[in-house]
Amino acid sequence: MKVPTSRLPVLLGWVAFAFALVTALAGCAAGGVGAGAITPSKDIVTASDETDASKRARVRLELAEAYFGRGQMTTALDQVKLALAADPDNGPAFNLRGLIYANLGDEPLAEESFRRALQINPRDTDTMQNYGYYMCRKKRYDEADAMFMKALAIPNQNGMSRTLLAHGVCQAFAGKLEAAQATLHHAFEVDPKNPAVAVNLSEVLYRRGAFERARFYIRRVNAQPELVSAQTLWLAAKIEHGIGNPRGSQDFGDRLVSRFHDSPEAAKFHRGSFND
Repeated sequence: MKVPTSRLPVLLGWVAFAFALVTALAGCAAGGVGAGAITPSKDIVTASDETDASKRARVRLELAEAYFGRGQMTTALDQVKLALAADPDNGPAFNLRGLIYANLGDEPLAEESFRRALQINPRDTDTMQNYGYYMCRKKRYDEADAMFMKALAIPNQNGMSRTLLAHGVCQAFAGKLEAAQATLHHAFEVDPKNPAVAVNLSEVLYRRGAFERARFYIRRVNAQPELVSAQTLWLAAKIEHGIGNPRGSQDFGDRLVSRFHDSPEAAKFHRGSFND
């Protein structure tokens, strides 16, 4: 599933949005039937091979993912329950259940859901990413680090850049900025076109006082109009201020106020709160 990104996250803007960013639910893999699966007879699995139960689970899970993406948590949860009623061993459904309960603040059920998903598929890197980030938000940094490393140890995982991104942000939350920089730089090497990686790497470099390098990464994002946000313009203004370029800082601040005048970032610019 490709999760919609309504705004581009920076480090301090990840509280609710990070779960959606890190999620890579196996949308078509209800009941273990996927587009590339092979039956014992070596035939490619097609829709005709899907059981009625797995089809019902798949449809319900797709609906749940859509509601989750729109922030409708209780409606998404209803659809997850129906998916699990049709297919009680649906790992992606338990993964999404964990995300929903995490957003609803029910920690025991969130934890139970992630663990159940990993019982069903111990090599599910999507769940590892989400569970790791969940533990990070609970300041269980050592456990989170171990979970991210476990996910990264699985070879050829398609979501490596997402795992590295989540791991790097978690390290930054933990105050391990040097480690966060190395992890996010690795994520950039893996996926240089990912704007979330560029923004978070720029933020970490800014916090470490590496202003010129931070400028390089945030410029890549702000050069693309569809990616510009209040967060990216404010970060650019802070970087220019750190470099000692008041004109450049004012230029980005003016763009920020012009486009996002009601944003908290615009208010900070008006106050001159560059060190917040």
